[in-house]
Amino acid sequence: MQEKTSKQAGLARKVSVLGAGAWGTAVAMALAQRHDVLLWGRNAAALETMRATRESSYLPGYIFPAGLQVAADFDAALAHVAEPGSLLIAACPVAGLRPLLGQLKGRPIPNLVWLCKGFEYDTGLLPHQIVREVLGDTVAGGALSGPSFAQEVARGLPCALTIASASAALRACVVETAHGGNMRVYSSEDLAGVEVGGAVKNVLAIATGAADGLGLGLNARAALITRGLAEITRLGVALGGQTETFMGLTGMGDLILTCTGDLSRNRRVGLGLAQGKALDVIVQELGHVAEGVPCAKAVRELAARLGVEMPITNAVAGVLFDGDQPQAMVARLLSRDPKGE
Repeated sequence: MQEKTSKQAGLARKVSVLGAGAWGTAVAMALAQRHDVLLWGRNAAALETMRATRESSYLPGYIFPAGLQVAADFDAALAHVAEPGSLLIAACPVAGLRPLLGQLKGRPIPNLVWLCKGFEYDTGLLPHQIVREVLGDTVAGGALSGPSFAQEVARGLPCALTIASASAALRACVVETAHGGNMRVYSSEDLAGVEVGGAVKNVLAIATGAADGLGLGLNARAALITRGLAEITRLGVALGGQTETFMGLTGMGDLILTCTGDLSRNRRVGLGLAQGKALDVIVQELGHVAEGVPCAKAVRELAARLGVEMPITNAVAGVLFDGDQPQAMVARLLSRDPKGE
């Protein structure tokens, strides 16, 4: 009845999701409950299997809604959202955003939203800065972010996200499209703050996973999350974000989920490090991208350039890239001089 009412009210939209990984597929499944959604990916063979089985290998057991189409034709994905009011969602990792935007350059683009969380590894740019660099300022775009695991969204469990954009029209379009059922969508103008929160929390989740794997207890976990939030806020404000943003869904909310949830890939990286596993083995076992790994290096370099103190991030980067042991990371953090909170 809710779907019928939504369509009668004229709210049904055309949506194309570019990227058929776990999160892109989960978002496509959620939106296809009420909208006409096309999911595009680069692997034609995998997409053909998805079309035949009506499920994804990333999310086995979750059957696609009737409103979800699957296609490997990029032009078809763009044609699907050619009419005004349509929504184009980039669901690739940060490393794939610039190449994907290159495919979009020079084409008519409707309202554009990206789901990736992180900094570009070579440049240290946030996603909105990459979009501006490739597409210019003429495209209305924004980041859809917040505490969310793909498996839970695919199951239809409750979820709350934030759409951040300088464009009020874009924010309204996303809220009208995505808000409904078990998904709530809030609106923010603080694009930089929302993106920083979504990026750096992955690094802190590695630290928390390592501490849990070492058996340091719930007190240590709470301390890491709290002081990690202070690090995120310092960097976010230095990059133009608003302090209050980091107290919300895309700051504290996303940080708590990623640091404590067993579905968190980045937390599992930390757990693996505590077990003495090599990083390449951990990443291979995950079978998914763990954005916190390359993000740790990018954030360490960016914070150094900006003069922002980020001891937990630096300690994580030391374990990932400098050969430090997790126990040494903890000892380094505990040996820091006392200071006011």
